[in-house]
Amino acid sequence: MVENLEQNSQPEQEDFMPQMSPVYKGFAFVWEIAKVVLISLAIIIPVRYFLVQPFFVNGASMEENFNDGDYILIDEITFRFREPVRGEIVVFRYPNDQTQFFIKRVIGLPGETVEVKNDTVKIFSTNNPTGTILMETAYLSPEQETKGTLRIKLDPNEYFVMGDNRLHSSDSRSWGPVNRSLITGRVFGRAWPITQAEFVHTPAY
Repeated sequence: MVENLEQNSQPEQEDFMPQMSPVYKGFAFVWEIAKVVLISLAIIIPVRYFLVQPFFVNGASMEENFNDGDYILIDEITFRFREPVRGEIVVFRYPNDQTQFFIKRVIGLPGETVEVKNDTVKIFSTNNPTGTILMETAYLSPEQETKGTLRIKLDPNEYFVMGDNRLHSSDSRSWGPVNRSLITGRVFGRAWPITQAEFVHTPAY
C-alpha cells in the first residue's frame, strides 16, 4: 500500500522582527523615562506654583488650631477671582519684611473700622455704624485673651489680621493692616501630621 503524501505548494512563512541595536534600545528606554518626567512636570508645576502651595507653620501664633511644624495647603487660585472673607486663615508676606510669610486669620475687611478693647473685637461698617462685637468662640480657646487697645480705620485695600493664639501673636495689633497685594492665598487644608489631616472651614459669624 502506497501512502500519498500531500505537499504544501506554499513555502512556510516565517515571522520577521527587526533586530534593534543595544544603543537604540538604550535610547528608547531613556526617551520613555524622559516623557514620563516631562508629563509629570507639566502637571505638577502649574499646580504647585499657581493652584496649591504647601507651607510649614513656624511658630505658635495660631495655636491651638495650627501648631509649629504643621504642613498646610494654600489655595491661591480662588483669590484671583474673589476677595478674602472674614474668618478665613490666610498666608501673606509680612509687611515689614516681604521675604517672610505669615499665617493669620482675617478679622477686619476693607473700609471697616476695627476696635480692640476690653478683650473684645468690635467691627464698625456701613451696615453696622454702631459696631458689632465679633463672636470668636468657634476658633478661640476659652483661655485666650485679646490684649491691646486700639481703633483703626482700614483703607479700601487693607485687611486686619490676628493669630488665634492672641497672647503670643505678632499681628495687625502691633504692625498694622495687610495690603491685599501681599496676601498669597487661603489655608484650605492640613496635610501633616497625618492624624490631624483635614479640610479647613471658614467660621460663620
